[in-house]
Amino acid sequence: MTPSPAGRPSVPGRGRRAFAATWWGQAWVAALEDSTLDAGRLSRGRTYARKGLVGATIVAPGQVKAPVQGSRPRPYRSSVHLPVLTDAQWDTLFDTIAARAGHLAALLDSEMPAELVDDAREAGVPLLPRPTELDPECSCPDWGYPCKHAAALCYAIAATIDADPFVLFALRGRTREEVFTQLRARRTKTQNRAASPAGIPAAAAYARWTAHARQLPELQDLPGPVPLTAALPVAPPPESGLTAADLERLMTDTAARAARLLAGDTTSLHLTVRQDAVRIAAGLPGPQWPRTLIQGTGANPNELTRLTRAWQHGGPTGIVVAEQPSTPAPAAMAAARTALAEALAEMTDGPVLLKAWRNRLTLADRDIQLRLGPDARWYPYLQHDDDWWPAGPPDPDPVAALTTVWRQTGG
Repeated sequence: MTPSPAGRPSVPGRGRRAFAATWWGQAWVAALEDSTLDAGRLSRGRTYARKGLVGATIVAPGQVKAPVQGSRPRPYRSSVHLPVLTDAQWDTLFDTIAARAGHLAALLDSEMPAELVDDAREAGVPLLPRPTELDPECSCPDWGYPCKHAAALCYAIAATIDADPFVLFALRGRTREEVFTQLRARRTKTQNRAASPAGIPAAAAYARWTAHARQLPELQDLPGPVPLTAALPVAPPPESGLTAADLERLMTDTAARAARLLAGDTTSLHLTVRQDAVRIAAGLPGPQWPRTLIQGTGANPNELTRLTRAWQHGGPTGIVVAEQPSTPAPAAMAAARTALAEALAEMTDGPVLLKAWRNRLTLADRDIQLRLGPDARWYPYLQHDDDWWPAGPPDPDPVAALTTVWRQTGG
């Protein structure tokens, strides 16, 4: 074994040809190959990757996806899912990186320090994928796990991970910009710790306030946010990038959130920055808001639009359903599949392929998908431009959710 750039012996190349040069890229390949005993599909996946049959890859929180050319004229839609880290795990990871100057220096040089991965793992944060975490999905009829198309995608993305270890951070839920923003914030916090009192999470602050608050009068129900009628006393600082209209919108939104808090709705206290940006985009539409939110969060414009639609249909739960596949009770999926099969038999003249994966039921020939949410409701989706988009409000009845999108497609 030869030493890797990060100082750790590299993982031996697997298959007929190694697909990664760095130890962290090879660790990705090892996780793939350790996740299955199907050597035949892995071999065909390597062949597909070497032939360049994997199209442009898209990396998003929790997944990497790409079109993969198979035996049919139209490429298959393949993806590989990886669990994103929780906010608590991210805090631990950021603390781990900030604890050693060498960790940050290596990341700035586009290297993944082995010691960082070891320290994070000991703290309970899996940065590199474990074999049990890689979860393939493909639109092909092959039920292999993974199929050769998803395997090809895994091999093809290894070179990208080689060149940019921040792809692993992105798959776990945070972009390069978000990582460095958090690390800079921790450095500033350390420098100012002696002069600044420590804060507490918003949810904890609210709980402390409600424990000692006096009884308040009943609030009147308002139809929606009440716009400001008075001009702001001063203009926002030029370096803030905000206009007076931006501040007025934010103040109106803050007043509405305060009213909901006083009424006992604490949902907004538990949102991440990304989720809150989606909430603002969904509730305060305007020509400049999407651009401002995209710049402020580093979000992909297409992804922000998709998540905004998910929020409009299902609120915070809609975002969870859009981003995170889950594994519901098999009985719930079986019952829904039976009900849908019976309904489809009446709605169509011929057989309809109904494919099940995790919490998703897909009608591949109709570009329709239903997703079972953690609230036991079915969220309808339609496929546009090789991606799945929320297409309507959720419903406890899968047949009713199907009917919603069936009408949209002219079925």
